[in-house]
Amino acid sequence: MSRGRSEESQKKRLVASVCAVAFFLGFLYVYSGSIFGSRNSGSSALDYGSRSLKRLGASYLGADDTDSKQDVSSSSFAQDGDDDIIPKSFPVCDDRHSELIPCLDRNFIYQMRLKLDLSLMEHYERHCPPQERRFNCLIPPPRGYKVPIKWPQSRDEVWKVNIPHTHLAHEKSDQNWMIVKGQKIVFPGGGTHFHHGADKYIAHMANMLNFSNDNLNNDGNLRTILDVGCGVASFGGYLLGSNIIAMSLAPNDVHQNQIQFALERGIPAYLAVLGTKRLPYPSRSFELAHCSRCRIDWLQRDGILLLELDRLLRPGGYFAYSSPEAYAQDEEDLRIWREMSALVGRMCWKIAAKKDQTVIWQKPLTNDCYMEREPDTHPPLCQSDDDPNAVWGVNMEACITPYSEHDNRAKGSELAPWPERLTSPPPRLADLGYSSDMFEKDMETWQRRVDHYWSLFGPKVTSNTIRNVMDMKASMGSFAAALRSKDVWVMNVVPHDGPSTLRIVYDRGLIGSTHDWCEAFSTYPRTYDLLHAWTVFSDLEKRDCSPEDLLIEMDRMLRPTGFIIIHDKQLVIDFVKKYLTALHWEAIATSESNSDDGNEVILVIQKKLWLTTGSVDTDQ
Repeated sequence: MSRGRSEESQKKRLVASVCAVAFFLGFLYVYSGSIFGSRNSGSSALDYGSRSLKRLGASYLGADDTDSKQDVSSSSFAQDGDDDIIPKSFPVCDDRHSELIPCLDRNFIYQMRLKLDLSLMEHYERHCPPQERRFNCLIPPPRGYKVPIKWPQSRDEVWKVNIPHTHLAHEKSDQNWMIVKGQKIVFPGGGTHFHHGADKYIAHMANMLNFSNDNLNNDGNLRTILDVGCGVASFGGYLLGSNIIAMSLAPNDVHQNQIQFALERGIPAYLAVLGTKRLPYPSRSFELAHCSRCRIDWLQRDGILLLELDRLLRPGGYFAYSSPEAYAQDEEDLRIWREMSALVGRMCWKIAAKKDQTVIWQKPLTNDCYMEREPDTHPPLCQSDDDPNAVWGVNMEACITPYSEHDNRAKGSELAPWPERLTSPPPRLADLGYSSDMFEKDMETWQRRVDHYWSLFGPKVTSNTIRNVMDMKASMGSFAAALRSKDVWVMNVVPHDGPSTLRIVYDRGLIGSTHDWCEAFSTYPRTYDLLHAWTVFSDLEKRDCSPEDLLIEMDRMLRPTGFIIIHDKQLVIDFVKKYLTALHWEAIATSESNSDDGNEVILVIQKKLWLTTGSVDTDQ
């Protein structure tokens, strides 16, 4: 009996020991996954942001476990006693996430089982993860990442290791989109309807419209273009030589690396889809919209997608359409052409030119045609209380946006030709209650600031160091205007909850987007050389979102060796400096502002090259 009890006791102790070991190993696995990411495990459970910083514990933050002040989740920059909380490092995401776009992550959509209408392209629209499901890790570059090739050479070739995706070269081999040559991907300038080069196609369009010298810029009167379904953006890249800037647009679809290639090349581009929401641009932003075999069903939902283009086109603006429906003679293409012609006719668009594979329609200059339509004609005019400049999260409407009384009388946009329009007070200043004096003072202020910024860069920035620039709080676009002598382009971001000044940005011949900095931006990682954050962090104090989240998002968007200018109050600068080491950033200059900015301070940062696997090659 005693032996039986002894054996039973030993068994119980053995089971208890096994359970204890299993519990310990489980705890160790979860803890190590939280701290170090999931580089080899394939887990997607990492969160980022202030809440997860709190959960990761004081050892992660470099504080004592019993320190009651370890919670850094507040967006306030003035917490007493926080000076001793200095992060040692951030986790690094799994290699699988080297191209993560948090709000356009299809894995997130699948995991959350979101009920989306695929026929309406809702799965390609923005769906941002809630705070508890965000990634709390730094996005690693791909194995062997190299410093990007500089502009203008980058228009025609990029490093293959930076975007190791060659499927488009095979799928579009007959269309000259891109060719793999050794360590590089080369872009011959072709497209679906311009195999022989975008430059010849652009000149052909100008010739169709009888513009002088076959130049599509029409003596500076055509400056901004929306290229829908842009492919790798060769159309937009070649337009730059004509002093035209295009917002090249494509979704993160089966050809998901199109926009990544465009930005790697140094061409303005943005990830978005014509689905159910308005595009993040104000009304009357573009002189021309372009679709070259963009594979969009323009007839769906009473023409709602064409009506979104109508909202975005200026008075007298053009829609250039190169697609089989414009020239093919088979029964289905003819049916689509007839129905599309009838639709644009009811929208009062007229054919400006039609030749070969392309038709170009023109939007009316006034409301006259709308008023002459038969009663109950569809699409109807939008209601008078509809704001055509409200775009963030706003559903598209299947209606025509008529011109205001002033615009109807003006019979046009009243904009000066480029480049004069960059510095001429736009007519829509009055819509915001701004005066010409305010506009001119804003230009003078930002010219001084930009001159000062460049003096702080010193020898680190030369003529071709910077190409892709983002102004995170653009106001009227004067920061971008002050860069006119630099060979750069600027994505002017206007926060959705502030004055809707993006219309002023577009009226100046610049481009940009509306955005909410509590969320991730619609771009791939490593796509900008310079981020400019003027009082962006101070604005977060008014919001229930985390400045730590924004730091990690800025790191995601910034190229290795790229720069950040933070222009804000001293408390913000002190806050950001705490995270420099953890983010692999280096402060290269600090200065008081040289303008009428009160206690504002400037911090200039450079992102270091770092890689956790493989090696970094900086040879060009």
